[in-house]
Amino acid sequence: MKVVDQMGRELHLKNIPKRVISLVPSITEYLIDIGVEVVGRTKFCIYPKESVSTIQVIGGTKNFRFEVIDSLEPDLIIGNKEENFEKGINQLSDKFPVWMSDISTLKDSFDMMTRLGEIFDQQKEANHQILEVSKHLLKFKNSKTGNALYLIWADPWMAVGRETFIDDMLGYIGFQNIVKEARYPVLDESQIVKINPEVVLLSSEPFPFKEKHKVLLQSLLPKAEIMDVDGEAYSWYGSRLSKVVF
Repeated sequence: MKVVDQMGRELHLKNIPKRVISLVPSITEYLIDIGVEVVGRTKFCIYPKESVSTIQVIGGTKNFRFEVIDSLEPDLIIGNKEENFEKGINQLSDKFPVWMSDISTLKDSFDMMTRLGEIFDQQKEANHQILEVSKHLLKFKNSKTGNALYLIWADPWMAVGRETFIDDMLGYIGFQNIVKEARYPVLDESQIVKINPEVVLLSSEPFPFKEKHKVLLQSLLPKAEIMDVDGEAYSWYGSRLSKVVF
């Protein structure tokens, strides 16, 4: 069976994969939700809680335990261009089929869900999950307003820019991302003051923002609304999006 991943890489699979390792937390959840047997996961793959506790941990998203992966003898490994590291993916690809996702929009997420549903012959379950996500997200479409600065790190301040999944989700729910640069630019305090956002969103992951960060930002931007937000809602694609609240 010939399949093509989201990076345009061609893979040849002998059969429908039965032993799967997922290196992507949100995709791990999605695979389990559509009935795929996942035999290996990263330590950051935490959903569904009742299922992942019995799955072998193979390291982190950027720190693989190659000997554990070898012992699991996977039929297919699922990775992600942004979340995993190229050297590690290349090393795995020398031994195993590796299907890479590349997701920067909601449309890309649905495409991933569809393609994996086809690979595992779980099209009905995949379509159900896509429908559930679509219905749930409609509750929040254009529900927000204002120019927003979405921060994911402090010391230094790191923001979310264009060409990211978070940027696409910000636009979907109605925020205008005030950062024009691509990816995840580092900003100093003078730049934050200059762009003068109406709303500052402090993501719950990957950085644990504290009250002192809010106080500092409020002093820099006295007119802005400073908000804690659930990072999963903005950055986890796949079936998790049917469970989040913005």
